[in-house]
Amino acid sequence: MEIGHTGKRILGFALALSMVLNGGVMTAQAKPAWPSDMGIMAEAGIVMDANTGAVLFGQNIHVAYAPASITKLLTALVVAEHTDLDEMVTFSHAAVYDVESGSGNALALDEGDVLSVRDCLHALLLRSSNQAANALAEHVGGSRDGFVEMMNQKIGELGCGESHFANPSGLNSTEQYVTAYDMAIIARAAFQNETVLEVASTRNYTIPPTKNNPAGLTIAVEHRLLRTTDTSSQYYLEGATAGKTGYTSVAGNTLVTYAVRNGRGMISVVLKGSQPQYYLDGKNLIDYGYAAFQDVPVYDKESFLQEQESFEMSGTSYPADELYLSQQEYISLPNGAEFADAERTFSAEVPAGSPSMAVGMLKYTYDDRQVGTAYIYTKQLRVRVDGEVGDPLVEASAGDSKPVVIQAISENWPLAIGMILFLAAVCLIVFFVWYRQRQIQIERARRRARQRQRLRELGYSQQEFDRMLEERNRNYRKSGGGSRRRR
Repeated sequence: MEIGHTGKRILGFALALSMVLNGGVMTAQAKPAWPSDMGIMAEAGIVMDANTGAVLFGQNIHVAYAPASITKLLTALVVAEHTDLDEMVTFSHAAVYDVESGSGNALALDEGDVLSVRDCLHALLLRSSNQAANALAEHVGGSRDGFVEMMNQKIGELGCGESHFANPSGLNSTEQYVTAYDMAIIARAAFQNETVLEVASTRNYTIPPTKNNPAGLTIAVEHRLLRTTDTSSQYYLEGATAGKTGYTSVAGNTLVTYAVRNGRGMISVVLKGSQPQYYLDGKNLIDYGYAAFQDVPVYDKESFLQEQESFEMSGTSYPADELYLSQQEYISLPNGAEFADAERTFSAEVPAGSPSMAVGMLKYTYDDRQVGTAYIYTKQLRVRVDGEVGDPLVEASAGDSKPVVIQAISENWPLAIGMILFLAAVCLIVFFVWYRQRQIQIERARRRARQRQRLRELGYSQQEFDRMLEERNRNYRKSGGGSRRRR
């Protein structure tokens, strides 16, 4: 049947209307694009989700720049991992005076001054003392060059392949450079270290007496976003927790900022910035990370372990029901995105530096960007921490050389309870036998004591009684047992 001209027009209108309506529905259901409506005035910058390690925004993040004093975050991390806070540090002549001309000495430290590692770390991060950086390097590394080797070894362990360090202070050197991406990784590791985080979060600290400050000296943090508490100020940053500033004539203004809101950590890095905009760049990066992205838990949404009966990981075969995912793993996704929108890949090998109980891992990407990982653990190695059965994420904080004590427990509670009852019964029997033998020994000792007392009353010694008893027994045996004498 032919459709007339009017009919075609009506049909065309209906199809167009249907496409518009359906298009609206499809758009609502489509996977959201990765946000890109962001930019900063500095030459390079990054915002990284501290919980997942996902890069949420980056500008020239793989271009190397001079770092200036944000270098001191790495210095603090290496120091915290290799020494005790109460160790005493003596400032050498080179530590005080072998610095770049014009770099200053804000604390008026002098050769021969002695401060604790704790004091030096606060001077390092709150007031960016180059003298403290040098003294700590000499104390921990034996020499400044030795410490620099430790710094570069550390960033190698962290996977930072685009950076290199030549001194612990961040002063200008053609051999000292860092990318925004690597600096975010370094900052994340630093703020996962409890010591560094505590020091970098301090707002005020009193340095003990030194030669030029016999009454001591109270110092305050320089980072403007950390010390601004006026919510109406353009420099106020909600959740501002820790960070580090930097400046040299070559590096310009550099900045690392760490904020925490509702348990979500966010790190921003600004390189080659200018005053005062670099503070606003750092703040805007943090705010953007919170406003445009969400942390989505993996534990209650991932079905990978239910998809097969067993898995071959790290050279061992594991039944699926003996594996589990941590409840503390998250991935970063744009607002509006679903967990299913992320792509998952499985690795049967875990990289160096992973939690010791991990036997495999899942990697997640979104629009070809890595947005998080989740380790796979065996239930046989699940741990109890602070009285709760849960995650094996109780390894020391990244960089902490003092591991948390953990206790492996079995997930098979009926068997575990049965074993406990069996061991309790065995212990009870052993105790009863020991107690009975002990009572017998005590009673024998009492009888002997009474016997010795009776002999003393009759005028016999123990030796005489033993001789008489032996003679009686000998006569008894000779008589073939004899009949007992009746009384």
